[in-house]
Amino acid sequence: MAVQYEQIAERLRAYRIGRGLSTEEMAAQLGISRAAVYRLEKGGLIKLEILERISELLGVSLASLLDAGVEYHSNAVSFFERMRQIELTSERVLAHYEPISFILASEDYNDHLRQMLIETLPANGAKADLKRQIDDVIRILSERKSLLRQKQPNVASIIGVLEIERFLRLGLVGRLDLPAAVQKKRRLAAAVEVERIAQLMEQEPVGIQIGLVECVMPSQTFQIFRRSEGSLVSVSPYRLGELPNILTGVAIVTAAAEAVHLHEAMFKKLWNGSVRGAAGAMLLRKLMKRTLA
Repeated sequence: MAVQYEQIAERLRAYRIGRGLSTEEMAAQLGISRAAVYRLEKGGLIKLEILERISELLGVSLASLLDAGVEYHSNAVSFFERMRQIELTSERVLAHYEPISFILASEDYNDHLRQMLIETLPANGAKADLKRQIDDVIRILSERKSLLRQKQPNVASIIGVLEIERFLRLGLVGRLDLPAAVQKKRRLAAAVEVERIAQLMEQEPVGIQIGLVECVMPSQTFQIFRRSEGSLVSVSPYRLGELPNILTGVAIVTAAAEAVHLHEAMFKKLWNGSVRGAAGAMLLRKLMKRTLA
């Protein structure tokens, strides 16, 4: 099998960004020129010796860099950067988001998510570093949203009704001890996002399909990327809704045929049993009326 240097370059860049290293810092630590790092990230030839040193520096296995079956991301920044890269070459995306898709959320949700993530930060720890990580994630997610809208996405998304209800009841919060007035305001902000989903379901814009699933959903989110060069599946522990998480967990990206097949079969089963279109919008509005009463 031919070595896919461009894909190695994309993974290299994602892991570098996840480690918070600039090209200058990476070059200095590897003992090579900044121009050499640029060439590597553009898909230039990479000697095995350099790859081994990069693997050690970035704290990832050589197998993950070479795409020997599966990639592991214990850093949310590198994972979301990798998702951005993959989406650019995907013809269709099948996804389970919990509880809503950041890509389909309002522009105001960017600021809401940042606030929620800051609220999740531990009292002790390097808050400056964690806030920088949060800002990196928000930047990458915003780029993904902008690029996909320009590209006119072909996205089919399944959303759990129970997850939406929890989203509405808790509101856009990063912790549960906020003042009552703040909690009320955050619940109303969550309702704005759910109403946006309802409107998308009614309007059914080209390339966007949403299905509401009333049974219990998988505990981790997943995305299936259909591409001309072969499909990929990602499974993620990172949450971008109420009580979000980008600090702990290991996400997986794989092209393994069995993993893709099993996730596609699960998606198809959930999609076939989902509520869509105007009926889905009606279901969401009934849910909002009941939870916000």
